[in-house]
Amino acid sequence: MLGLPKATELNKQLPKNAIYAKFQMNTAERAKIDADISRITIVNEVSSAKINIAEGEQVKSFFVLLVALKRKNFEDKTIITISKLIPQNMLLLLECDGEAKLATYHMKLMQTDWKRKEALSIELRGLNMDAVWENIIVQIGGITIDRGNTLDEQIAVDEQRTKIQKEIDRLTKLAKNEKQPKKKFELAQQANVLKKQFAELDKKD
Repeated sequence: MLGLPKATELNKQLPKNAIYAKFQMNTAERAKIDADISRITIVNEVSSAKINIAEGEQVKSFFVLLVALKRKNFEDKTIITISKLIPQNMLLLLECDGEAKLATYHMKLMQTDWKRKEALSIELRGLNMDAVWENIIVQIGGITIDRGNTLDEQIAVDEQRTKIQKEIDRLTKLAKNEKQPKKKFELAQQANVLKKQFAELDKKD
């Protein structure tokens, strides 16, 4: 699965009830997970010993969880909750209606697009497990790390870019639909200030 070495394969069911009990989840929290997830299975354990790559300072191994979903329009919070509850590095293979996508949580939830499960794969790149795991995050998040940035710094910059662009789009739309000239001008000026901020972020790269 995912083109990972056979030595990493597992088939270990992770009962939802065990998760509920271990983390003392209340009825409402359980209901949210039940609404989206039907089954969770640990399908791979990728460790330095199994793939003959040196341990990292932070990452010794990671697990691949096959998550059978009840619906494609799942709540992101459900997947984030599962990721935060289990204190391991986890790559999630989300499956629904004959298609699948990869997801992982690092500062935020990152996901690929839906594809046929057979078309999904992960490349294990790096001199140690720290680098391998970072490259997996980069692959799933479609992240381009600009020179001089760490992964976390790049994610923060990308998030800031997205936030500013959304606000520019919102103000531009409001300005376009505004009938009052003074208000229209003010909205356009606010958008221009943000455009300058956006340009400054690009200069720092």
